[in-house]
Amino acid sequence: MSNSGMNMRGKIVVSEDRNFQGGSYECMSDCWDMSSHLNRCHSCRVESSCFMVYDQPDHMGNQYFMRRGEYSDYMSMMGMRDCVRSRRMIPVHRGQFRMRIYERENFGGQMHELMDNVMDHYRMSNCVSCHVMDGHWLMFDQAQDRGGMMYMRPGGYRSFREMGVSGVRFRSMRRIMDSGYYMVTLRFK
Repeated sequence: MSNSGMNMRGKIVVSEDRNFQGGSYECMSDCWDMSSHLNRCHSCRVESSCFMVYDQPDHMGNQYFMRRGEYSDYMSMMGMRDCVRSRRMIPVHRGQFRMRIYERENFGGQMHELMDNVMDHYRMSNCVSCHVMDGHWLMFDQAQDRGGMMYMRPGGYRSFREMGVSGVRFRSMRRIMDSGYYMVTLRFK
């Protein structure tokens, strides 16, 4: 995928305490382990782009999507138990969006291709692998974009189970646009 149509600049400022108090750390890229910068972080301000934040180092654990805005107490707002331990910047994508979802591992079984003008419903019992050709997406384990989420950037994902997501059935998806995210709901029966 070419970088034309992508803006690689983003900015997030995380603060140790609620309401942007205490020490803070400003970053314009990914961070694999924030413990070397801050002991804790209870609030943040996303000044540009969007970010995924994780409750474990190395972009592992529970994921939370943050678009431009202020989060004065996101620990209680999102139900996070302790602290953000790592984060990933989501580049702004201005081109088309395309993803293929599959009902079996290794891109097997029934396949549906999702694009800009996506249909609402698919009759697919499961989604356990996918290939993101264009754009950045969020996948949710509950309908109407609720529950646990997983960030999908361009690339092939042969098995969600191998990624540490076993037993999860993705029920809805969203395209991440420059102003946050744009809802595309898919309901698997």
